[in-house]
Amino acid sequence: MPQSEPIDFWFSIGSMYTFLTVMRIDRVEDTSDIRFVWRPFSVRDIMIEMDNRPMSKPKKLAYMWRDLHRRAEMYGFAFEGEAPYPLKNFDLANRVALVGAREGWCADYVRATYRRWFVEHQECGAEPNLSDSLREIGEDPRRVIPLAESDEIARAYHGATEEARALGIFGAPTFVAHGEVFWGDDRLEDAVTWHQRGTLGAPRAP
Repeated sequence: MPQSEPIDFWFSIGSMYTFLTVMRIDRVEDTSDIRFVWRPFSVRDIMIEMDNRPMSKPKKLAYMWRDLHRRAEMYGFAFEGEAPYPLKNFDLANRVALVGAREGWCADYVRATYRRWFVEHQECGAEPNLSDSLREIGEDPRRVIPLAESDEIARAYHGATEEARALGIFGAPTFVAHGEVFWGDDRLEDAVTWHQRGTLGAPRAP
């Protein structure tokens, strides 16, 4: 299976499990020839259509926080308590990521803003998280935030969400490898295997 094309990493800042992926995906790139294209979109719009909102399911939400703590500890970046959820400025956080995807600093911004959200309990898309995360990676909030709020980025954000919907994506994080869709942080390794082999079974004969 050819590996020249990257894996598309579809994510929404505001997705709790995406925290696990953004904090470890660079390890995959550092130890392999795999590259990821970061694709921000509005998973919230899709989940509302599906009536799949964790806040309406308290037992599920409690389980998710416990699961996040267990898995973050396993990966080596444990955090304490529960971060503010859901985000009030979900769309702005993701539209900033979209500006970053165009300009080449998306991954650094997303990691910075997630760390502040989970570790320091500062909401993404709101102050001080938003401006501090941009300054940390060398970007000027006075330039970036107006861009993120522009009609052009709003249209691009809507377009990305429509593209995700057309691919059958219904949650975040999701990975698309050679047209195959893998949903969930725990499917990152499966996506990598599929990208390398075209199968999750034994390697196919040449």
